[in-house]
Amino acid sequence: MRKMHKILSVAMATAMTMSLVACGGSADNDADVTDKEETTEETTEETGSEETGSEETGSEETGSEETGSSEEVTDMKVAMVTDYGDITDMSFNQTTYEACKAYCDENGVEFSYFKPADNSTDDRVSSIEQAIDEGYNVIVMPGYAFAEAVVETAEDNPDVKFVALDVSQYDFDTANGGEEYSQPNVFSAIYQEELPGYMAGYAAVKLGYTNLGFLGGMAVPAVIRYGLGFVQGADAAAAELGIEVTVNYAYGGQFYGDSDITAVMDTWYQGGTEVVFACGGGIYTSAAEAAQKVGGKVIGVDVDQQGTIDGSYGEGMTITSACKGLTATVNTLLSAIQNGEWDNYAGQIQNLGLVSADDLSLNYVSLADSTLYNDDFTEDDYKALVAAMFNGEVTVNNDSSNADPSSLGCENVKIGTYQESIK
Repeated sequence: MRKMHKILSVAMATAMTMSLVACGGSADNDADVTDKEETTEETTEETGSEETGSEETGSEETGSEETGSSEEVTDMKVAMVTDYGDITDMSFNQTTYEACKAYCDENGVEFSYFKPADNSTDDRVSSIEQAIDEGYNVIVMPGYAFAEAVVETAEDNPDVKFVALDVSQYDFDTANGGEEYSQPNVFSAIYQEELPGYMAGYAAVKLGYTNLGFLGGMAVPAVIRYGLGFVQGADAAAAELGIEVTVNYAYGGQFYGDSDITAVMDTWYQGGTEVVFACGGGIYTSAAEAAQKVGGKVIGVDVDQQGTIDGSYGEGMTITSACKGLTATVNTLLSAIQNGEWDNYAGQIQNLGLVSADDLSLNYVSLADSTLYNDDFTEDDYKALVAAMFNGEVTVNNDSSNADPSSLGCENVKIGTYQESIK
């Protein structure tokens, strides 16, 4: 286990973006480029991709006492604070909780999670302060909603390490009144959404779907990158197969589904759309409701959403999910803290992507393990795709300045309908 953590720490320091040309773009375009050997800060908004859920007051002790063994003595005590949902939401909270608990159980570190009383910054701050008052000195927080809470608490607690997941520089700066925010006891990981978006589009076409849809939440940079990556992946697969595919494309204008968005999805599915990449918080409900009526399919986002979507709308609906590597991130950071390597991450926002062509578990973006492979697109085919992306044989445009997919100039994708905002 310790060897894996060392590998993860090295990998994270070299996390990369696959940027630039796809679908006829130019290598000299204005895409936000991260050099293959560097990690850069992300200064734009992130998608609101946490599911909503009921909130309750207090904390629940779920971690171990120091029953495990560790090669090094540590006074590290880890607390995870949930955001909108809880640890059974099959999304950001559950994935983060399970990763924290597994690491702490294996390495003899005390762990608890804290659930805010309500969905507000004040309640998130209260939970963070409660954890600190109880002696927890590492606070793990999943989701952009924690930006204000971190700004309010980190400076006053310099001996506590704050690990944020998917909170961008933009989120922190906005929470800080528009001024640039940085604290030496804060680390945040953000993710290169265009890469799993590309994987999802490529997989969908290879799996046999030729009428696709992309339903984004709001047209913020993270959602835009997911969507444009999706179109580029579909285009690449279509080119390999010598076919043309159609993509209906819309932003909902919000991060939750409603009757208006469902009505648009009804039109898509009943008009021949086979699968929709639902990208942004609870907006998947509108795609899934419409898909359920006609036996359509859905692609999840951020975490493996098969359990959430299939559990509510029917087994086999979710063909894959475009995922962010929350577990890999948690393992890397907790290992670094426990091994005295926090200085390698302190005060940073790292933009994470692919770090291995061989061990896919080390990567910070991926398709879900639950992907419904078939004879036309096997798990080996997926591994070959990841290797090609990692090695630079496949590059993905990550320019989020234009939300319209037609700006990509893809030759094998026809944009059927485009809506800038349904709401």
